[in-house]
Amino acid sequence: MKEKKKKYTNMDLLKRFVPYFKKYKFIFFTDLFAAAMTTGCELVFPLITRSLTNYATNPQLELTVSILGKLALLYLILRSVELVGNYYKQSIGHIMGAKIETDMRRDAFDHLQKLSDSFYSETKVGKIMSRITNDLFDVTEFAHHCPEEYFIGLIKFTISFIILLRINVPLTLVIFSIIPIMIIVAGRYRKKMRFAFKTQREHIGELNAGIEDSLLGIKVVKSFANEDIEREKFNEGNLEFLDIKKYMYKYMAAFHTVTRAFDGIMYLSVIILGGYFMMRGSINAGDFVAYILYVGTLLTTVSRIVEFTEQFQKGMTGIERFVELMDADIEIFDEDDAVELKNVKGEIEFVDVSFKYNDDSGHVLKDLNLKINVGERVALVGPSGSGKTTISNLIPRFYNLTDGEIRIDGENINNYTLKSLRNSIGMVQQDVYLFSGSVLDNIMYGKPDATKEEAIEAARLAGALDFIEELPEGFDTYVGERGVKLSGGQKQRISIARVFLKNPPILILDEATSALDNESEHIVQKSLESLAKGRTSLTIAHRLTTIKNSDRIYVLTDDGIVEEGNHEELLNKKGLYYSLYNSGDIGAA
Repeated sequence: MKEKKKKYTNMDLLKRFVPYFKKYKFIFFTDLFAAAMTTGCELVFPLITRSLTNYATNPQLELTVSILGKLALLYLILRSVELVGNYYKQSIGHIMGAKIETDMRRDAFDHLQKLSDSFYSETKVGKIMSRITNDLFDVTEFAHHCPEEYFIGLIKFTISFIILLRINVPLTLVIFSIIPIMIIVAGRYRKKMRFAFKTQREHIGELNAGIEDSLLGIKVVKSFANEDIEREKFNEGNLEFLDIKKYMYKYMAAFHTVTRAFDGIMYLSVIILGGYFMMRGSINAGDFVAYILYVGTLLTTVSRIVEFTEQFQKGMTGIERFVELMDADIEIFDEDDAVELKNVKGEIEFVDVSFKYNDDSGHVLKDLNLKINVGERVALVGPSGSGKTTISNLIPRFYNLTDGEIRIDGENINNYTLKSLRNSIGMVQQDVYLFSGSVLDNIMYGKPDATKEEAIEAARLAGALDFIEELPEGFDTYVGERGVKLSGGQKQRISIARVFLKNPPILILDEATSALDNESEHIVQKSLESLAKGRTSLTIAHRLTTIKNSDRIYVLTDDGIVEEGNHEELLNKKGLYYSLYNSGDIGAA
């Protein structure tokens, strides 16, 4: 994926993140109420201790069993309220965070479904996986703890400041003057931590992508005995990841060391100044004990907020990576006035079509004009790189045209909704993709609401029924990841059955038999001929047998269409097609 040049501030990211709380605002505010209750209960304890100490040290006051019982009962009630509130925060609050993470992952996946093929051609799948899994893990903690911790901190700061001012103004001002300095100094390391966390996340994606690439190509690795090369590549990435984590932990350690140092300064100030004021009689024993407890609470709060900065940075990094993904442009989309493609006849026409994959590349197609009539079987042949597969990808709008237009039944395909357009087109490609699941699952993918009987009939039409019934569990046989348990011919016939079940009026065959052996090709070719009957079909030709019976053949080169006609007509012209045919080089098409 090309990284966004835009830099996101924390405010930018929070504006994109906060709307996810909307669905859970009742839980959110209840969680904050529980946080307020637990915080309030916690802040009363030093006052109880203060009263107990004053009763015990002041000769004019008498500490009785009644007073002790009342203070104990008050503490017991407050502690009970705190326990209930804490349980709610830890359970329901965390569940809210998990739900927000789930919503974000859903939105990310939905967005990925809308991105064009150009995005996926430039992006490693491992990096995408990292963004919608690892990068969002910390969002659960962030969504729950971020508002809660800052809300608790605000309450403790405010109440502690007021109470400490009432005990001793000069000492309180000294203590609170240290806090901003600590925040500023710690903030310098916070920025470096955020950069380190983001770098770590990015490298996790690279590492995942490398592992995925190596494992998916494990047969190639073993066939060339290149295990050592793969280990070396992995170790290089793994050690680079270690270096990044060292960098991250270095600044994390510095960050925590700075905050601990300021803790010590604040406690030292309390000991020295507090002792001095006690010597002068400005603070009594009860007040001093309460003061130490409140300063401890204050320092704990500051430490929690400062330490939460680590979680904050992880969460913000996850949100930033999420926002970068969500900001990837959707290039292929429905126009506002797009209509459903219905009652398709199947006429396809390219009118002055030009296309290039990006601004830096040259044109793959330039001012191309061709027409496929209703029900006509058309084949494309030509040298590799002449744009044959590109043409097949432009009809269902996997890419947008650079110029010109493609029409189906006389209407620009941009005027149709993507769903109805693609529902009207069936594609059988050389590289068959079967999903992890059963044979039946993969056939039903062509029409999810079909019955099993319809799927069986589609398999019969595709010439796949016999071999499926011979599988250990028939249609319920697990095909393995990417159909690894089936042969190439079997996978191809299942993909053809999938299209039979879909029953589209337009068919695109992109070198559908080029990877098969002769026996499998013969079986699959019969299935394809059956599939093409009554449909407008476009075949990207690899072998002569797949195009010989076509109604019309276009010969495509870098200069566009150079020849047109059926098999016999093109042979009689004795042009490029004739040369390919006689040289046996039609397979280069």
